[in-house]
Amino acid sequence: MSSAIVSTPDTLAGKPRVAGTRISVAQILEELAAGDTPAEIVETYPALTLEDVQAAIAFAIEQVDAARCAAE
Repeated sequence: MSSAIVSTPDTLAGKPRVAGTRISVAQILEELAAGDTPAEIVETYPALTLEDVQAAIAFAIEQVDAARCAAE
């Protein structure tokens, strides 16, 4: 997991989130799915950087790949 993405049981019920924020990976993915660009997400959430958004995407890809491998 990227150091930009953390998960702690006492914050957001342990959901993966951007370090130093309460912005979850899922929230970032929902914004992207709704059609927002990474730049728009950063504009909406000034605590984020473009690198944070990229880290969230990379984290999600890793999770999907791990789930696929586990299913094989």
